[in-house]
Amino acid sequence: MTRKLPVIPTLIVVAAAGTMVALGFWQLGRADEKAALLARYSGAQLQVEPVTWPRDPDSVELALYRRAQVNCGKVVSFNSRAGISSRGAKGWAHYANCAVERQAVMVPVVIGWSRQPLVPDWRGGMVSGVIGPGPRLVADPPLAGLEPLTPPDPKNLPNNHLAYAVQWFLFALTALTIYGLALRKR
Repeated sequence: MTRKLPVIPTLIVVAAAGTMVALGFWQLGRADEKAALLARYSGAQLQVEPVTWPRDPDSVELALYRRAQVNCGKVVSFNSRAGISSRGAKGWAHYANCAVERQAVMVPVVIGWSRQPLVPDWRGGMVSGVIGPGPRLVADPPLAGLEPLTPPDPKNLPNNHLAYAVQWFLFALTALTIYGLALRKR
């Protein structure tokens, strides 16, 4: 005696597994896109010509990991966040939120690193550095007697889309296996 497959549960499981496989292939495509993006960022590090501070989200993407210069006309506020020095020591990265002429928003400038959270004695001025994600300008050289911070590096950005793709494929396989076992017991 043969039993019929339950139609609705089978459609649901097959649709879910199909969606998971589609997400796996989507992640494979994202892995290629991310590899191209990381290659572009690595190339940006080699360019010596400074860029202007980005004014919109599209220009941020093109300016990341490039050198830039801003004139911090007024330091509006300071804050400290966890950071790593160029020697690998853990401590505090010191951010100055700067009002910059012709900029609608504050420009976060990381002026340097220290072991302690503190309010640096810095009133503003011309800052050169590298544009990191955020965006933020990481001062190079550091200012206000602080130590250098680890510069932004695209090598620190993960490209884990292949792992996500494998994960989605395994989810689909697991769902189909469990459903197959459930049908067998039935």
